[in-house]
Amino acid sequence: MNADFFTAEMLATFAGLVAAVSLVVQFTKPMLKKKLSDAWIRLYVWIISLILAFVFLQTGWDIRAISLTIVNSILIALTSMGIYENVSDPKALKHK
Repeated sequence: MNADFFTAEMLATFAGLVAAVSLVVQFTKPMLKKKLSDAWIRLYVWIISLILAFVFLQTGWDIRAISLTIVNSILIALTSMGIYENVSDPKALKHK
């Protein structure tokens, strides 16, 4: 029986990174939510996405690879935030 929940190969995929970012953020979010606004939480999600993308995607260090990793990290962050919204409260009404 394979007991690996996450592997480096799995984290090198879009789905793996989205899952990892979602787990890290949801584990740490209650501590931050008391002190930070939603805008700062979104930035926090993107920073976690960026760090994990640079660690696990390993696309290289030229300007094209760095730019691609930044764009991919934004997509990972947006997907992670969207999954949370749909799972936690899919019928939530946002008030400004």
